Amino acid sequence: MSGARGGGVGTVGRSTVRGAVPGAGGVADSTSTTADDDATAEDGGASEDGAREGAGAGAAEDGDAAEDGGAGEDGGAGGDGGAGGSGSGRRAGRGTDRRRRRRRVLRWSATLLALVIVGGAGAGYLYYEHLNANIKSDKLNLGDAKDRAAETKANEAGQKALNILLIGSDARDTVENQKLGGAKDTFNGTPLADVQMLLHVSADRSNMSVVSMPRDTLLDIPKCTDPDTGEVFRSLTREITNSSLGRGGPGCTVATWEKLTDIHIDHFMMIDFAGVVSMADAIGGVPVCVDANVHSHTSTGKGSGLKLAEGTHDIKGKQALQWLRTRYGFEDDTDLARAKAQHMYMNSMVRQLRSEAKLTNPNGLRKLAEAATRAITVDDGLDSIKKMYDLATELQKVPTERITMTTMPNRYDTVQTGRVVPTEDAGKLFRLVREDIALDGKDAAKATASPSPTVTDAAAADQDIAVQVRNGTYTDSLGAARGRASAVTEVLVGKGFTDAKADASPATTEKATVIRYPSADLQADALRVAKALGVPAGQVKQSTEVSGVTLVVGADWRSGTAYKAPVQDDRTPTSAETMNAADTSQCMHVDPAYSW
Repeated sequence: MSGARGGGVGTVGRSTVRGAVPGAGGVADSTSTTADDDATAEDGGASEDGAREGAGAGAAEDGDAAEDGGAGEDGGAGGDGGAGGSGSGRRAGRGTDRRRRRRRVLRWSATLLALVIVGGAGAGYLYYEHLNANIKSDKLNLGDAKDRAAETKANEAGQKALNILLIGSDARDTVENQKLGGAKDTFNGTPLADVQMLLHVSADRSNMSVVSMPRDTLLDIPKCTDPDTGEVFRSLTREITNSSLGRGGPGCTVATWEKLTDIHIDHFMMIDFAGVVSMADAIGGVPVCVDANVHSHTSTGKGSGLKLAEGTHDIKGKQALQWLRTRYGFEDDTDLARAKAQHMYMNSMVRQLRSEAKLTNPNGLRKLAEAATRAITVDDGLDSIKKMYDLATELQKVPTERITMTTMPNRYDTVQTGRVVPTEDAGKLFRLVREDIALDGKDAAKATASPSPTVTDAAAADQDIAVQVRNGTYTDSLGAARGRASAVTEVLVGKGFTDAKADASPATTEKATVIRYPSADLQADALRVAKALGVPAGQVKQSTEVSGVTLVVGADWRSGTAYKAPVQDDRTPTSAETMNAADTSQCMHVDPAYSW
């Protein structure tokens, strides 16, 4: 789950340096997790105190190395994250006061951190530059233009969604990473992207969705070009997704996601084993729960080494890495169970960072900023503290209860044992993300329950409503349906809208038919046109891009004279196994075979 870590870490770094509210950082950080848990205990090596260093993930060429290498001695301190209750009357008032004080404290800490970093004559500036120098960056997308997704369009309010790919690398490129990852024969070998998570922040910043892709997913990897050496890696079919990282760098993993999902990715954050440990130490203990005693260790040396007693424990450092890499011991001992544990950690991290008063400590924030900027590699669009700060500011806007974790729906491949492939539900999940539809279902419920739009003016007589009709039926696969503007204009005229006129401009792309109007005084006219044609009121939008009531015939009305509103299921597939960040009842189920 390094990917997650990378993201989280980046976010935390931003949040920290800027002094942003820990909330944003929490998201990213929690994502900081590592990859596989492969390799034998023998390869992983044991420390002198008998506790084997974090699971060794052996990087086999097929990405299926022995799962969770080294055995850990002791799981770690117990503890539980208690939740405060709430009362009524005066107690509720006190709770409100506490929340206000907390917000004031967080704002104060942000201001103080900014002064610490950039204030105080030359010293602050030098530290700011020092943090900038810590940041490692790489090119965002290494694929060909034909494989890239179109840039995300702004909504009617001019806001754009953000898509950030979090990558966890299993690189054994340093002594520390080798010690943590195990598998001595893979030292300095080709790294694998064993953790991949797409973090989607809605355009209005009201919600956030995280989609994990199992590292054993088979898919098509596009041609990628190494930005440093110029080496060209040919496209591959039915290749395991984690191998994309070794084809020029994280930019090839980004290209692979865009080719599969058609979702434009704005940024990436990548973290390795050592980065996860340093970030987990800087953040402090994060509460996690297991429903039975667990020891992730087998007689053959597989396992992350995680050892915990039943209940809730605060984990950090190497133990956090073990949790994030545990495969043997959780549920069905698969990569899917590991993704669930990673989501659980991330959610707890979000809650922890958004509630922890200790992060208002300037020294603690500084240490976190130092760890974050050293731990991650980002794309060139995030290669400075200021850019990270700006991103963290956006992430903090999302309420914890609107953060949804999911796993890409998949099924086991019928040819390659142990591998999975995306299902139709995966395509639906990606569409929801592309269309910026919240995965928690709250937007859909709100839309269903919302009343009809309030209209202050009455509509003009049908014959007096001027309507411009445009052809928006163009698609990459079908081209444009010829004559649609004229055909629909005739429909309108036949219904009494005699002032309707067809626009002869070349066809544009509009997925769904839409009616736009420039100002409130024309809203009633636009709604009247919609009613006459059977276009839902939700597809009537105010826009400064038009000068009058404008009907754009979309790709959903390529033929015929009657508009049929498509019935589209925007519910998140149950196979995505959603998990809400505000759910404090989460607890990992332990495989009895790994209980003690």
